[in-house]
Amino acid sequence: MSFRLRVLGLLMLVAMAATAATGWLTLRQANRQVQESVTAGRQEVSRITGDLRAYGLAHSTWEGLSPTVSRLAKDTGQRIRVATENDVLLADSDALGGRAPRPVSNQPPVLVDPRPHLRIPARQLPRTSMKLTATAIAQYRAEAVYAACLTRAGAEVTARPDDTGVPRISTDRRPEQCEEPKGEPDPQTPQDLEAIRTCEAEQQFTTCLQRVFNERVGSAAPPRLVIRLGVRDESPPTLAAAPTMAVAGGVALAAVLGALLLSRAVLRPVRAMTLAAGGLGEGDLGRRVPVSGRDEIAQLGRAFNRMAESIQAGEERQRRLTGDIAHELRTPLANLRGYLEALRDGVVEPTPELLDSLHEEALLQQRIVDDLQDLALAEAGALTYHRVRVDLRELLEAAGTAHRAQADAAGVALRLEAPGPRPVDVIADADRLRQVVGNLVGNALRATAPGGTVTLALGRHGELAFLQVRDTGKGIPAEDLPHLFDRFWRADAARGRATGGSGLGLSIARQIVTDHQGTIAVESTVGVGTTFTVTLATTGPSADAG
Repeated sequence: MSFRLRVLGLLMLVAMAATAATGWLTLRQANRQVQESVTAGRQEVSRITGDLRAYGLAHSTWEGLSPTVSRLAKDTGQRIRVATENDVLLADSDALGGRAPRPVSNQPPVLVDPRPHLRIPARQLPRTSMKLTATAIAQYRAEAVYAACLTRAGAEVTARPDDTGVPRISTDRRPEQCEEPKGEPDPQTPQDLEAIRTCEAEQQFTTCLQRVFNERVGSAAPPRLVIRLGVRDESPPTLAAAPTMAVAGGVALAAVLGALLLSRAVLRPVRAMTLAAGGLGEGDLGRRVPVSGRDEIAQLGRAFNRMAESIQAGEERQRRLTGDIAHELRTPLANLRGYLEALRDGVVEPTPELLDSLHEEALLQQRIVDDLQDLALAEAGALTYHRVRVDLRELLEAAGTAHRAQADAAGVALRLEAPGPRPVDVIADADRLRQVVGNLVGNALRATAPGGTVTLALGRHGELAFLQVRDTGKGIPAEDLPHLFDRFWRADAARGRATGGSGLGLSIARQIVTDHQGTIAVESTVGVGTTFTVTLATTGPSADAG
């Protein structure tokens, strides 16, 4: 499976899981809110009907009901329309609020009966209950007329039901509550069975008395109310799942589009690097990938370009090395071949001078081959080193003694600067370090005109030792310094052999110093001279420690 499909599938899975979880939580929370809204609506309906019934029970008339309807509409936020069973409009919250009445809701209306519920004390004889009912009827008639008069006069009316449930207008006494039998009767017990039958008979008798009571007080009590709440076509408090699903689908679609864009943004440079890598494998070393930005993909592209440049540079160095080796060996081998053919044909006499010249050319070619082998081993990490404690002062003195005759023959003064009584020791291969110093001194002597000076200097700073070879020669141009350690490179553009050397000495010297965990640097000024500095780590206490 391709990377794009894997990324797309992963992001789709994450998006679907996140969308499903979000939708589930949203639906759950919304359902809870709907349930709470329905419960609150029921409580509002109960409050409205309770307050209206209390008004009718206290005032025994529906006159002056408008302020109560306005207050309930404001407190509950409901549109309230109050009418009698004969559809006589008593109050409308829309009209009371100064707006045109809206169509009423299609929900079933709520009935409010203001007549009191007659309570018959338990264990009363039928004759006593009939007398109690008649008394209650008469009492209610009187209390209803009195309450209606007080209401019309604008007085505050307080109604409290007595033991029979008839409201008492002029008393503040709290009605006593009827006590019901405690405990759950057992139908299997004869006593409880008789009690149950007696209770049922009393309930039937009480229902009959309540019906007679309602008929007798009907002319005095206000009519029953028909209350309609809400507005027609009003949105019910339910949750529409379609918007939630639409949002979830939009989120999933956005995630998929984001995955496509992301995979495209990631795969485009990867595809370009794949094509470039294929081109490198086929030999097109000039292939590069376009890079923009600073993210990880851009860093990968830059690393790829650096790798391609390194491969191309290595290939160019290899080609140049092959050409340099061919150039270095072609001329002396051609000379050797010409002289040997001439000797074979008898054209030239084999004089001692000629044989010495041919032998010198053969030694030169052997030295070039040996230098190439040393350089190859050093760069491959296979050059053998015999590391011992080496005194750098003694090493410089030995190098000066070895090149004293060459310096005298060239008319160049060779000096040694190694101050301090203490030795400067390093762990190194003495022969290889002498090879490095000898190469630097030989180059300095060849670059210094007669009357000039070549100085071998030794210094120490902390745990580091510094070997310097300074000359007062013609110097090296600044543009040539970066190529100084390249193989077969010479400052002489004509690549003449008059200056001597194979052009490999500095390359070998740098590799030897690097293998000793040291560094070699060069500073040069045209017409003033050149200074090579070799830095190595010392052993033992510092000479500055005192």
